[in-house]
Amino acid sequence: MKIRSSSFLVRLGSVFLILAAAVILGIQLVRYSIQRGYYPADMTIAGVPVGGLDPQSAAQRLLEVYSTPVELHYGDAIIQLDPALIGFELDIESMLAAADMQRSNVPFWGGFWNYLWNRPTPSNAIPLISSYSEERLRAYLETEIAPRYDQPPTPAQPIPGTADFLPGAPGQVLDIDRAVVLIEAALESPTNRIVLLTAQRTASTRPSPQTLEILLKQLIDQSRFTGLVDLYFLDLQTGEQIHFGYAAGGEEYSVEPVDIAFTASSTIKIPIMVTVYRHFNGKLDEATSKLVAEMIGSSNNDASDALMQMLDEVRGPLVVSETMQTLGVQNTFLAGYFYPGAVLLNFYDTPANLRTDVSTNPDIYSQTTPSDIGTLLQDIYLCAQTGGGGLVAAFPGQIRQESCQEMISFLELDRLGTLIQAGVPEGTVVAHKHGWVTDGGVMNHVSDAGIVFTPGGNYVLAIYTYHPVQVIWDEVSPLYAELSRAIYNYFNIPSQ
Repeated sequence: MKIRSSSFLVRLGSVFLILAAAVILGIQLVRYSIQRGYYPADMTIAGVPVGGLDPQSAAQRLLEVYSTPVELHYGDAIIQLDPALIGFELDIESMLAAADMQRSNVPFWGGFWNYLWNRPTPSNAIPLISSYSEERLRAYLETEIAPRYDQPPTPAQPIPGTADFLPGAPGQVLDIDRAVVLIEAALESPTNRIVLLTAQRTASTRPSPQTLEILLKQLIDQSRFTGLVDLYFLDLQTGEQIHFGYAAGGEEYSVEPVDIAFTASSTIKIPIMVTVYRHFNGKLDEATSKLVAEMIGSSNNDASDALMQMLDEVRGPLVVSETMQTLGVQNTFLAGYFYPGAVLLNFYDTPANLRTDVSTNPDIYSQTTPSDIGTLLQDIYLCAQTGGGGLVAAFPGQIRQESCQEMISFLELDRLGTLIQAGVPEGTVVAHKHGWVTDGGVMNHVSDAGIVFTPGGNYVLAIYTYHPVQVIWDEVSPLYAELSRAIYNYFNIPSQ
């Protein structure tokens, strides 16, 4: 009886152990089944830890992290950028689907075995899937950030009473392209959501042409010259112009639509030079080149007459006038040779000399306007630089780029050292022609017109002056220098 009782107890204990193991196994199966409904402990979605969370909780956490504003630092300003403002959206459905697929790919019993032995199931990080509107981001930066926080440069300012300028201050503008890259990276990061925006330094600007015009007129007002000044200025980079007729004391003379006629004096030698090149199809022999050099560099009238006789022994001056008319320079003409007693070959009426509101008593032999000569110099410059422009268009095959480059070289030979040249630093290239006429020792007209080449930009400047009684050299020469200096300084303002 004792043996049977002991055997029963052993069997009962075994059954108990089996039942206990079954209960424990069942409990573990239930626990594993519950855990299998959550993400693995080491799983991340879009860089956000979601271990132990169900899909709904994981989605909520993702939204909380990625809806956090991106903090923009620009200078001393701190701006909070709401991702929704630029259309940032998470593709929650796709990311959770990828996480669920990774979780469900683990076999149930294999995963359960790892669970029993406390072996973590390895998981791969789920990458971020999102989108935003770069167009809306750029619009936000351009309309909200840049206008409010940029520091525009301060333009230079003229120093009253002088031809000098005070330098302006540089500024800074938002580097929008770089900002887009940095903000995009912050939008896609769950932790690094601070962006230090960068700026591009901008140089100080020149004053406006209107400011320069005011300065030029102030210089005329404070000069001792009381006659008429007609100034034509052209920025060869931008095409901006300043053109006015003005006398000390504030008297304005209209120059639009018709300029004022002046005695051309030796500035008419620029049209002669152009006509000679046209006549010889853009190529001059050595003897002709020597005459042109004497005409421009020494202002030699005999050389001018010799060149015009090559054009036509009788009608040479009229050929020059016809060339200008073909080019559209309608107020410029030459009606006779330079030698004393030369016959007047033609009488010219032009829009400029038919004006009745203002007159400089221009010479009936030779006339021009500052805008005419300025336009002609612009054509020479464009031709020399690019091989195009009005000269080449008007005289195809007769004027070429090399011809215009040679013309500028000839104009550089006029080294008077006063007038426009007196207002620029030594060594500055000024391709110009000056002129004046004296009648019985009295000078009523002075002119200078040229192309000025400077580090800050090239420009055309033509200044013609007239006084009905007499132009006093010691009054007019310093005025030319000051006007020229102001324009040179306008292009070459020292940095701060």
